[in-house]
Amino acid sequence: MPATPTRPLLKRVPPVAWTAVPWLYGTLFAIRIFFHLPFMPTDPFPPARDGWVLIAAGSVLAPAGCALLRHRPLPALGLLLAGTYAVTLGLNGLTVGLIHYAAIDIAVGWIATSTGRRRSLTALALAIAVLPFYELTRTGLGRPLLFTYSTGRGDWQSWSVLALTAVVAWLIGNSVRQNRAYAERLTTQAATQAVTAERLRIAREMHDTVAHSIGIIALQAGAAARVTTTQPEAAREAMRAVETEGRETLAGLRRMLVALRAADETPVLPAGLGDVDRLAATTTAAGVRVDVRRRGEPRQLPPDIDLSAFRIIQESVTNVVRHAGTRACRVTLDYRDDELALEVTDDGRGHGTVTDTGFGLAGMRERVALLHGEFTAAPRPEGGFRVAARLPVPASAVAR
Repeated sequence: MPATPTRPLLKRVPPVAWTAVPWLYGTLFAIRIFFHLPFMPTDPFPPARDGWVLIAAGSVLAPAGCALLRHRPLPALGLLLAGTYAVTLGLNGLTVGLIHYAAIDIAVGWIATSTGRRRSLTALALAIAVLPFYELTRTGLGRPLLFTYSTGRGDWQSWSVLALTAVVAWLIGNSVRQNRAYAERLTTQAATQAVTAERLRIAREMHDTVAHSIGIIALQAGAAARVTTTQPEAAREAMRAVETEGRETLAGLRRMLVALRAADETPVLPAGLGDVDRLAATTTAAGVRVDVRRRGEPRQLPPDIDLSAFRIIQESVTNVVRHAGTRACRVTLDYRDDELALEVTDDGRGHGTVTDTGFGLAGMRERVALLHGEFTAAPRPEGGFRVAARLPVPASAVAR
């Protein structure tokens, strides 16, 4: 069994870690003011006397929100915002700290990645709304107003920067969600196409394998029925041929089903141009003579071309037996430098598969199309029917 691939880092680390770690770091970095550590900048506004209560409450609410982010995104974001608000107010910060807001950005991005657009837009609105709400609260408590920065500058610039980071986080998360949905649709479409292609391939193999044998069996059984009383020995010979063909058909079906049940292997069906002579002999013995002609130098072909060429010939001969109403047909194999050309002609009624279900010609056309070849099937002007196909042979196969 192949080893399970390692999951990407973004998927191995839960969202609680991505949000809780930067938030806790921002809190520890901010409360340095209480300890007046050396080489640390001093805050223009000293902490409130009740700041420890707010910091403690926020330090409980925000991690709780981080822990709930995977299961309850919006309530979790609300707890994270409430905890951030409490800590920032306890520290008497002018606005939400950049590191604290980075944790909020991560939460917004994760919600945009994992939920629908309406919910993620609500999360974005909450993240942006906490900024003016914090300023309004500070104003109501009689603490420094919005435009009381020590340098005399307003804090709109900080607001705009933090809001912009939230928008960017939402855009990234939403883009990831859309890309993921698109990839899932492509995967589903590819799987559906693969299943359809496999079903068509199995249908072609079943049709090509069984149809010829059933046609021969029907021909032999009809011949036996006509001469049962007048030529009993010929009738017995025809019924022995029916028995032999039936056993070979069952054996072929058994091999096909065994190969199809092998989950880790590509079905290898014992058929190819090397079986054309056996096909001709079997059909000739059933009463329709098959004349096989070869041009050029026969050579080993790729398995897909070899199998498809044989199936096209087999189906064409089967159609002659079932529909042409003639006693002979011709099979021509032309091994050219860069392609294989094959042709099956007869002098019968020239109706092709008019009385058939249409699967025969459709299957042959599909085989040729998969190999990027050319296929024609039509009545001949001089009478009868003609099936022709040209299958390109790769340069590597020609070189061998």
